[in-house]
Amino acid sequence: MLGIGMSELLVVLLIVVLFFGGKKLPQLGSAIGESIKNFKKGVKEIEDDTDKKS
Repeated sequence: MLGIGMSELLVVLLIVVLFFGGKKLPQLGSAIGESIKNFKKGVKEIEDDTDKKS
């Protein structure tokens, strides 16, 4: 997985928890999920537009 092992993922998760705190993690996860959803929607709209022009 992109050269990232389990130990590296745990270190990153620990840093995120320390930086944002336990109470803000659900909000952060929700915001990231919504951002990914909007990004995918935007990509799909662009693909649809280019398909219509072709």
